[in-house]
Amino acid sequence: MRERPIRDLASGLEQLGCEVGWEGTEGCPPFTLKTGGRTGGVVHVSGATSSQYLSSLLLSAPLAEEKMELRLKGKLVSKPYIDMTSEVMSAFGVDIQEEEGMFTVAPSGYRGGSYRVESDAAAANYFFAMAAATEGRVRVTGLSLKSVQAEIRFLGVLQDMGCSVTSGEDWVEVKGAPLSGVDVDMNAFPDSVQTLAAIAPFASGPTRIRNVANLRVKETDRIEAVTRELEKLGGKVDPSEDGLLIHPAELHGGKVHTYGDHRMAMSFAVTALHVEGIEIEDPNCVRKSFPGFFDQLELLLGR
Repeated sequence: MRERPIRDLASGLEQLGCEVGWEGTEGCPPFTLKTGGRTGGVVHVSGATSSQYLSSLLLSAPLAEEKMELRLKGKLVSKPYIDMTSEVMSAFGVDIQEEEGMFTVAPSGYRGGSYRVESDAAAANYFFAMAAATEGRVRVTGLSLKSVQAEIRFLGVLQDMGCSVTSGEDWVEVKGAPLSGVDVDMNAFPDSVQTLAAIAPFASGPTRIRNVANLRVKETDRIEAVTRELEKLGGKVDPSEDGLLIHPAELHGGKVHTYGDHRMAMSFAVTALHVEGIEIEDPNCVRKSFPGFFDQLELLLGR
């Protein structure tokens, strides 16, 4: 996390009168924050690296002293995550006015109430990918195809690869099948890129993943990390600045380095269900988002 750039968020806070002091690498955590100055007004924020910075400022906007206008600088990546933020805020009484490149929030505060939190679609996708990798069947509860989460789109990718997907009001089930390669723009759901990469070598044709340049500034350079670890297992990968081309390959066992990235550990655990002899270094890095991941995997395998 000390390598994830947050300068875009800091810039927004500075425009609101805060003082930011970098304690390590400039532009990355850890940092100190001294509040003060105005709360509200016009804030220019970049969404080119991550949508999380805009979400952060949106979430705080209803508590400002005056109306806040968040104006985007350049392209916004992962727009569905902003839609999800807006929907949750709306459930607690906040009205967000959205125009082209601008979000306006009144200082209305929040209204308490009851809200049902869905299962995490990005976490569920590892188990759906397991069904795809093994031609098995997995059902996840607490989720449906009507989910507002961007990562639910991964199910459409699995369908394009040949899997069948069924859903009820509170569950989704994937049944695996022989896989075909796909060509997919994953800018809207980048947290599932490594999950797709984990099963792409098992497809009968190449899989191209596009428009995910922002993966290079996550917990690690995820494009480089996936390329290196798949090749270590015998995979054939052509990386580009904003994506990956993964060719069909017969993988073999080996030691997978996780780079302290929770998604590397969970994604290659999926690969390990199809390929014997894979060892995952530092599996405890899954604690960042899914501390019980390997316990759930044991349950799924009936152990």
